[in-house]
Amino acid sequence: MSTIGVIGTGYVGLVSGTCFSEVGHQVICCDIDEAKIAKLQRAEIPIYEPGLEELVKRNTNLNRLSFSSDIASVIHRSDVIFIAVGTPMSPSGEADLSYVRAAAAAIGQSIRDYKVIVTKSTVPVGTGRLVQEIIRSNQSDPSIPFDVASNPEFLREGSAVHDCMNMERAVIGATSDRAAEIIARLHDPFRTTIFKTSLESAEMIKYAANTFLAAKISFINAIANICERVGADVTEVAKGMGLDSRIGNKFLQAGIGYGGSCFPKDTHALKHIADVSGYDFKLLEAVIETNDKQRMLVIEKLEKAIGNLTDKKIAVLGLAFKPNTNDVREAPSLTLIPKLLEKGARVQAYDPIAVEEARCYLPDSVVYTQDLYDAVRDCDACVILTEWKEVVTMELDHIRELLRKPVIIDGRNCFALERMRQEGFEYYSIGRPEVLAPNAVLSV
Repeated sequence: MSTIGVIGTGYVGLVSGTCFSEVGHQVICCDIDEAKIAKLQRAEIPIYEPGLEELVKRNTNLNRLSFSSDIASVIHRSDVIFIAVGTPMSPSGEADLSYVRAAAAAIGQSIRDYKVIVTKSTVPVGTGRLVQEIIRSNQSDPSIPFDVASNPEFLREGSAVHDCMNMERAVIGATSDRAAEIIARLHDPFRTTIFKTSLESAEMIKYAANTFLAAKISFINAIANICERVGADVTEVAKGMGLDSRIGNKFLQAGIGYGGSCFPKDTHALKHIADVSGYDFKLLEAVIETNDKQRMLVIEKLEKAIGNLTDKKIAVLGLAFKPNTNDVREAPSLTLIPKLLEKGARVQAYDPIAVEEARCYLPDSVVYTQDLYDAVRDCDACVILTEWKEVVTMELDHIRELLRKPVIIDGRNCFALERMRQEGFEYYSIGRPEVLAPNAVLSV
């Protein structure tokens, strides 16, 4: 087994490093944030990810996983070094590579023998060559050999540990066959499909995959908007589409659009790559525009249901961009709650995990509750933004009793229409007929 150094302890670095240790490798995760490293050394996990805490504790106790803020020492001790730092979106839409550049410079200043340096972060095409140049320019002894590789991650927040331990494929682009084989052997315990390609193709595969999935979401949301106008039910349409093996049923769940740390950033980054390369990527522009507009449907449906929002009390269920994570980056809640407040509404919000993260971004006037039913109590309507288990299993008869009006705006299509009619709700979802009033027929 190899000794692996991981620079960066965010979602990608921490999960990937921990899973590599779980299959037997010696892993050292490092970060310049000393306070964060100190917490990890105490097995305090800075992110919420199901199963991660248990794996960190087990492999730390087995001495297969450790944490350090001494990046130079980690570089010296490692055979393979993964760069897993953040690449946030810059104002222009392109990926900000400042953390990648800094990591590459640190590696160049510290390597004493042959290393394989692997970009795990999502980076634009050409970044591997840039990393190679930065390392060379920072070497005190240019004769020391190294190779650069790209091994993009394909982890979904909320199921990242499962995705890593059960990875569908490992994409490997490298500057030499030797390096590609070393990275391939690291993945042997995962028993996954290995796909070796060029450095540039590996970098593009990540963007192409994420952008395609984002396009699939925007497409089904556009279909949902048409369904509402013609009386069709998008859940039935999506099921019928998904039965076609060429299409498949994944990412065909209509709702209020994608969010999180990947799809918004990666679609904009690929758009910037296209612009710089001289290609007018109108399809991708439409994907982004469709997603931006989709969120506003919640406001439109809410105003249709209860009229002017001034001084209306609205319950918002869900702040994270998806279930099983505390990540609120690009979450619909961060767009919609300020809009509700701007229109004069009062907001009571509930999320089982992400409240503290949301507080950093939302206005102080938002009232947070620790109990879902307290959030709904005495509200004029309830808005569902995240399909948490606590939300999809809530007692609807109790919710109806707590609301001033039995109105639910469901941005995630959590409930069957017939059930909501039987429960006596006025129910608005995405791409499906409305349940207009207790015991009323569905509109078409």
